[in-house]
Amino acid sequence: MLQVAGAAISAVGMSTAAWIAAGAAVTVVAAPVVITAAGFTGAGIAAGSLAAKMMSMAAIANGGGIAAGSAVATLQSIGATGLSTAGTAVVGGVGAVVGRAVIGFFLGRCNKP
Repeated sequence: MLQVAGAAISAVGMSTAAWIAAGAAVTVVAAPVVITAAGFTGAGIAAGSLAAKMMSMAAIANGGGIAAGSAVATLQSIGATGLSTAGTAVVGGVGAVVGRAVIGFFLGRCNKP
């Protein structure tokens, strides 16, 4: 299986830099989509969603309120307004590391004798 994946990567001819760039681009595009799909929307937290469950647990843990700066508050902010410039940079950086790790894993595993 890994040899097939390595051969596919080699056949595509993508360099390590291309995998890093692809990882960054995919995460920057996917992050807001995933956050919205979880229920953190511009109109608020969607009823019955994962976001609603997270908000309920956070409110119970905090005595009825959501703490400013908490994960729920941050995700809701992103869902309502999108990623900030700094947020885009952080998400892109994480994606770049993941892209590099993927190519390193497949090439390292596939090139072993």
